[in-house]
Amino acid sequence: MTATLPVFFDEMHGLAGEVLPHYRRYADWLARLPPEVLAQKRQEADVLFQRVGITFAVYGDEAAEERLIPFDLVPRILPADEWQTLERGLIQRVRALNLFLRDIYHEQAILREGIIPPRKALENAQYRSVMQGMKVPGDIYAHVAGVDVVRAGKGEFYVLEDNLRVPSGVSYMLENRKMMMRLFPELFALHEVAPVDHYPDLLLDTLRQVAPQGVADPSVALLTPGSYNSAYYEHTFLAQQMGIELVEGQDLFVRDHTVYMRTTRGPKRVDVIYRRIDDDFIDPQVFRPDSLLGVAGLFSAYQAGRVTLANAIGTGVADDKSMYPHVPEMIEYYLGEKPILNNVPTWQLRKKDDLKYVLEHLHELVVKEVHGSGGYGMLVGPAATMTQRAEFRERIVTSPEKYIAQPTLALSTCPTFVDAGIAPRHLDLRPFVLSGREVRLVPGGLTRVALKEGSLVVNSSQGGGTKDTWVLER
Repeated sequence: MTATLPVFFDEMHGLAGEVLPHYRRYADWLARLPPEVLAQKRQEADVLFQRVGITFAVYGDEAAEERLIPFDLVPRILPADEWQTLERGLIQRVRALNLFLRDIYHEQAILREGIIPPRKALENAQYRSVMQGMKVPGDIYAHVAGVDVVRAGKGEFYVLEDNLRVPSGVSYMLENRKMMMRLFPELFALHEVAPVDHYPDLLLDTLRQVAPQGVADPSVALLTPGSYNSAYYEHTFLAQQMGIELVEGQDLFVRDHTVYMRTTRGPKRVDVIYRRIDDDFIDPQVFRPDSLLGVAGLFSAYQAGRVTLANAIGTGVADDKSMYPHVPEMIEYYLGEKPILNNVPTWQLRKKDDLKYVLEHLHELVVKEVHGSGGYGMLVGPAATMTQRAEFRERIVTSPEKYIAQPTLALSTCPTFVDAGIAPRHLDLRPFVLSGREVRLVPGGLTRVALKEGSLVVNSSQGGGTKDTWVLER
């Protein structure tokens, strides 16, 4: 008996194999384009990205060399009606997550009522007790959220994970669009593609909206760990695009519970900090005393309401993978609504029955560390060797509470230009959701694509690339 191969939803051709209506113009154009032209355009894109400095570093890479994230020339296209559903679902989800964060740092009603086990939140490694009872402007904790969405089955959308701490990748969304417009301007005359280039303006407006009370003209700065950070290009890019100062910890100081930036004209007050530094390194007086990246006294200014940190300290408790299964319950509890976007079914290995099932079906499932990221700390069962599964089994049995498991989804594919020509590759989507006085997002997001044939891991550190994401305006 031959094994049945999984059927993947193709974003251009659907399940029936015929070009979908929103792709027809592009497919006709692509069919007329000689393959050597695409190859030439890809080389041109690589040269331009290298010239601009759009690179990233991989942590743990002994060579520590800067790499280009491979850019695919075939766009991912979403019709207007699909995007509208996604947008509503993402806004709903981020609203609920912010309400959850506000609740667990104040009344803790959802914990008292037993909807979420108190231990799961209060003993979570990302929970910050110093935030308990502390007021933050507008009760907003996750000002910038990157929500990872996948398609499976017949093309249904699922949320794979929420990123609420320091989500990255938006610079690639913006640069990918600029690159496509430069290389293929004729395509934008054929398609009504919704713009994304106003994202920096939207981000700055959001940050200014959450300034401390009484500040009419807030000063905003972006706090970076420095040039050795893997996302440093993005930090410099966003600061430049927003017209704000890019600062490191040594550029700031605190006096009388107020944050100041050192300038050639003397100290300048800072009212809002878009921080790209993890909680543990933000203030050596409160968190890690050995941190050289943060600012001594910053938390005292934050606590006094003299500065806003975006995202708020302690948001990580809501995007931890152990909390992910409860987000649909948060939506129903806080909003009184059914979730518009579904979660991926998830087994929690701290539960005996879930652990038993996962250990028996390890060859079928994806297992993830609850604190893992970047494609690390996970096992893709069907693609793993017997030795890899045996080693991972030992880790699970030793500390089952550190893991969750999910089915190996038949992730959608999109035509992608690889060395062998145009071929299907699996992908996901990270839209960026901004929360100020309202919740907003630009149409689209960062599409990440697994360039290795058959791979389901889209992370750049694991060999993934990116695509431009087009949302059609009608």
